[in-house]
Amino acid sequence: MASKRDYYDVLGVERGADQEAIKKAYRRLALQYHPDHNKSPDAEAQFKEINEAYEVLSDEQKRAYYDRFGHAGAQGPFGPGGFGGFGAGGLDDLFESFFEGMTGMRTRAPRGPQRGADLRYDLTLTFEEAVFGCEKELEVPRWETCRACKGSGAAPGTSPTRCPQCRGSGEVRRVQQTIFGSFVNTTPCDRCQGQGTIVNTPCPECRGQGKVHTVRRLAVKIPAGVDANTQIRLVGEGEPGTKGGPPGNLYVLLKVRKHRHFRRDGNDILYDLTINFAQA
Repeated sequence: MASKRDYYDVLGVERGADQEAIKKAYRRLALQYHPDHNKSPDAEAQFKEINEAYEVLSDEQKRAYYDRFGHAGAQGPFGPGGFGGFGAGGLDDLFESFFEGMTGMRTRAPRGPQRGADLRYDLTLTFEEAVFGCEKELEVPRWETCRACKGSGAAPGTSPTRCPQCRGSGEVRRVQQTIFGSFVNTTPCDRCQGQGTIVNTPCPECRGQGKVHTVRRLAVKIPAGVDANTQIRLVGEGEPGTKGGPPGNLYVLLKVRKHRHFRRDGNDILYDLTINFAQA
């Protein structure tokens, strides 16, 4: 079996990249390798690899474990049993997990309605467009709820079934043996990813994801007199929600190009004119 590629290499980002850089790289690659747009034989495998990398690096806890333990750590702080998931210095994680177990804290995957993620779009205006206002058309790459399965991920005419591993709870409890004794460690079910249900017959339209990647075209009115770094909010134009949750918002961040002659100071337009002594 071929070894997995480093998730940072998959997305083409530095190990110290912030979430904005990771999200931007993911969207670019997901659009490039989506099987609906890319017909190369390995496009689907690359698309899955990109999604897997983003799922880990976009989650701060999973990313921290991955940075410390590699691909084995991406599944969580514990290995299959005992202390197998710990490397050098792993005693800190053992203490943390022990006290989390004592205080009733647990890692729980969200199962109810979840609001979709907000998106940001950087739009550059000319000096004249910012002063007088204009209307711009945007092309925004984003995920949308699959119309064929209505977001369930199951083929039309079928429904997701209860996960046999967690029996629909979305959680798996394991008894962890430690130097302090034994305690119960509760983690999201790895078979259903904490959802409690499994899609046996994936929707052919979205390949079981419940969403499809599209490029949405939007017309945005820019009011006259906007300043650089002004943010326009488009309600409901972000990523779709899950389990019936509302969509996120789209935030359009405005940039303004400098003019060759004019500059603004609030509502005033200034022009610097050099004259000689006689003209003065």
